[in-house]
Amino acid sequence: MDAISTNISDTKELLNSFKHDLVQRCQLIRIEEVSAITTLAKSSINLWVAQGKFVAPISLSPTVKVWKLQDVVNWIEAKLENNGAQQ
Repeated sequence: MDAISTNISDTKELLNSFKHDLVQRCQLIRIEEVSAITTLAKSSINLWVAQGKFVAPISLSPTVKVWKLQDVVNWIEAKLENNGAQQ
């Protein structure tokens, strides 16, 4: 019975991990959250998007724009990697 309990526990842990990863990849965030995560001002984000320096948002309507959380995380990781390579 202990092996079965362990397997069930491992399976639940794996499913929770998968769920977390799936949510992170699919979660949409507004500019306020992008600003908080990146510490960039909203005006800087909009300017950098226009200049192609930042991830483009997804337009849900003419006035509602969102970003995929995973895209923002990937952008930050790329910046960190570039900074490490330059030093």
